[in-house]
Amino acid sequence: MAWGGPPTIGPIDGSIVPCATAGSLPFLFTQAIQVLRWIRGHYPQAWQRYGYVDAFNPLSGWYDADVIGIDVGISILMAENQRTGFVWSTFMKDPDAQNGMSLAGFQPA
Repeated sequence: MAWGGPPTIGPIDGSIVPCATAGSLPFLFTQAIQVLRWIRGHYPQAWQRYGYVDAFNPLSGWYDADVIGIDVGISILMAENQRTGFVWSTFMKDPDAQNGMSLAGFQPA
């Protein structure tokens, strides 16, 4: 089953995807870290060998057994970026990234 939004596509079944929160660490650190800590404290099975599970549903007790690299990766990259800024500074050295940011209307700091 796949769903997303907005607008809502498909039935929302209560599943939680921790990497979605982890991907927001650079933008809403205080709120994102609060949510991640709350998940880990209230749903200990959501934290496994490689970090957070890909998804889980507290209503049904389901925890995804799959490890999906792109989801674990975004969690690690955004945590490191929040910690040191290394990811963003490395990315912004790329001329294509600089051009894209300029085209989007962002100005260098």
